[in-house]
This record gives sequence, C-alpha cells and structure tokens, in this order.
Amino acid sequence: MNTVLFDLDGTLLPMDQDHYIEAYLNMLGEHFAADYDPEALREAILRGTGAMIQNDGSRTNETCFWQVLSAALGAGVSGRKADFDAFYRERYNDLRSAAGFTPLAAETVKALKEKGYSLILASNPLYPEIATRARMRWAGLREEDFLLVTAYEKFSYCKPNILYYREILAICGREPRDCLMVGNDVDEDLCAAEIGLETWLLTDWLINRQNRDISSHRRSTMAEFRTQVNSWKKVTDS
Repeated sequence: MNTVLFDLDGTLLPMDQDHYIEAYLNMLGEHFAADYDPEALREAILRGTGAMIQNDGSRTNETCFWQVLSAALGAGVSGRKADFDAFYRERYNDLRSAAGFTPLAAETVKALKEKGYSLILASNPLYPEIATRARMRWAGLREEDFLLVTAYEKFSYCKPNILYYREILAICGREPRDCLMVGNDVDEDLCAAEIGLETWLLTDWLINRQNRDISSHRRSTMAEFRTQVNSWKKVTDS
C-alpha cells in the first residue's frame, strides 16, 4: 500500500454535515434572494445534488448539476456560473464557522508525506473545485500535498458508486491493492472495499445511516489513527 485516500467533510474537516448543509443552503438563498426565490433555489440545489449522486458517467457532475438547475429555475441560470463562482470566492468562507478544526488533519497528512505515501483528497465531487479547496484550507491542508482533489468539474460519478473510486484509480494510475480509503461514512467510504481498496473508518463524526454492523471493519478516532501512522513503514516506491 502506497496511496492513502482521505474523505474531507467529517474526516479531515470535523463537521456535523446536517448543520453545515442547512447553513450552506440558507446562505445561498440569502445571497441570491434578489434573483431566485430562496425555497425554489434550495429545492433546485437538492435536486441537482441528487442527480449527481445518480450520475451514470455519461456527463460530468458539473454538467449534470447545471442541467437540473436550468430545468428547475430556467435556462438563464446556466449563464450565472460566474456569479456562483463569485459566491464561493466572496461569501463561502463565512461558512467556516459551521465546521470544526483539528490540527491532527495536517499533522497526519504531513506524517504520511514524510513516509513517502501519495495522498488523494477523495471528497464526494458534489461541489466545484473552488469550494472543495476552500474547505481544504479550513482544515489546514495544503493543496500541493495531494496528488488529486476530486471535484464536480472532472468526475462523472459520486459516492457511494464504486465507479467513483475506479475513476480515481484510472486518473492516478493506481491499483486497488495500492490504496487505503479513510473516511467517516459507512456507506460512502467503506464501499471502496468492494473493488479491493483497504478501508479505515474514523468514528469522531461517524455517519451510519443504515445502522450497519461495523464490528469487522478497522476503525478508530482521528487521534488514534494519527498514532497508528507513526508505526507505518516508509514507502520506497510510491
């Protein structure tokens, strides 16, 4: 194993995702209230997100999302991408208060890099890259530490579709046996094992929607995982 995939939200970035999503949708509605009814925008965003999760690989998640928004809010919304990008540049960072912070995230990434591991930020590609990179900064992470950051512009599948993980492997030239997936969501992150990736479940912000039995899975707190990394061997050829 020479490559570690990390989920972001709830893993490297402490977060109650329900709280964050509610704050995010409220902020979007407020920001665009002069142009769109906040409730209509909220419903369109949620429908677009659902469509991306069901994406069949025939189009990027970005295309999928904006097609749904256009159908819900009118074709003119597709010409507003620059305005949405401006939102992510100018307002989105105010949502930082809806997330937590742990220095263990950057410490763990640094320790793995020093041991020669390649790192991939396998955040569910439901957001534009500008938003994902903002949340990386909230977590104290450096973009240059990651071989790949997954975002909606370049991906055509989402978690928990295992084809999302195949996309990552293809882009990075890795085999499943090369990789460990670290995340906090039982459905979205542990499914990587179906195609041969090792998995590690972090329990600080555990999401287990189906109340699945996780007793057979490797799991720990973030602090315990950080300690485990200290005992890992260095990678000689990553």
